[in-house]
Amino acid sequence: MARRAEPARPAASPRRERVAAFRLGLTAESRAALLLIAKGYRIAARRWKTPFGEIDIVARRRRTLIFVEVKARDRDSDAAEAVTERGKHRIIAAAELWRAHKPEDAERDIRFDVMLVTPGRIPRHIANAFDATR
Repeated sequence: MARRAEPARPAASPRRERVAAFRLGLTAESRAALLLIAKGYRIAARRWKTPFGEIDIVARRRRTLIFVEVKARDRDSDAAEAVTERGKHRIIAAAELWRAHKPEDAERDIRFDVMLVTPGRIPRHIANAFDATR
């Protein structure tokens, strides 16, 4: 006896808060990328995914490769606190993977920056916010 196929269930819609947070993150990353471009950086990648997590922005400026973590909150202080030790280790591991996959960047100096994005203000760029030796 042939079995009848079950009708496909519609995919569950993501929660409204998750969608809003995702959109806020995309907007913040775009604002951060625009500021970096205005400062003379070249964007190599955005939202680069690795098994360790995602790098928000990878940029180059002269002989330096910059990995940028973007944090969007209502206040700068809240955004700064959102950069955790665990997050730093994740970004460092992902940066090592980038360099392993991109031999043209293997000899570049590297730097880890943070961009704090708050509503109605120019993003705050913290160059060399942390390093891989900590």
